[in-house]
Amino acid sequence: MNLILLAAQDLLDDHCAVVRDPRRLRHLREVHRANVGDELTLGVVGGKLGRGRLTQLDADEARFEVDRLDQSPPPPLPVHLVLALPRPRMLARSLEHVTALGVKQITLLHTRRVEKSYWQSPELRPEKIHQHLVLGLEQARDTVLPEVNLATRFKPFVEDRLPGLLEHRRGLLAHPGMRDACPRGIDEPTLLVIGPEGGFIPYEVERLLEAGCHGIHLGGRILRVETAVTALLSRLF
Repeated sequence: MNLILLAAQDLLDDHCAVVRDPRRLRHLREVHRANVGDELTLGVVGGKLGRGRLTQLDADEARFEVDRLDQSPPPPLPVHLVLALPRPRMLARSLEHVTALGVKQITLLHTRRVEKSYWQSPELRPEKIHQHLVLGLEQARDTVLPEVNLATRFKPFVEDRLPGLLEHRRGLLAHPGMRDACPRGIDEPTLLVIGPEGGFIPYEVERLLEAGCHGIHLGGRILRVETAVTALLSRLF
């Protein structure tokens, strides 16, 4: 936790914040090893960052005297990530990683090789998704939560939603065997589509290419989804 991320209800007024949930309190004690008088980085969800001085820390709450919150969060990546729904444990890590890297728009997509049982996972509950997004923000010292949408049917997504998403974005389909290597250092609005473990089936590749996505690859190695996502975002942006 490189940032104490505050919700609106944590702010008692412009100069005082209180933290009461066990996770953040435990992190303050066991990881930061914070003591009264320490200055730490604070940020408000959806707002700015700054510094605060710890004035109280006990088993039930931590209180901060807020100095100023006048720093902007890091800029977001200009990308909408469309990710075939990974298995639950990988989903948790992937959400944290892409949030830390600055992705602000995420669509989780059903494809043929996505197990239907994955959609019943507790990891897809709104509170669990929010938890992983917050961990990513705390890691990166960011305050702006990504928007996460679920697309549980492939064909309606490609036919009804994808054309609109591609109107003002460059579409890239990351899939082994594509002709062109992943570009480097682009700065234009982009929609990046990444498949599941085992990749997309040929029908899905054809439909995504027909919709306007351009196929790219990361070389001859087959990577786990969480590794591929990080590698692609780092290389592209």
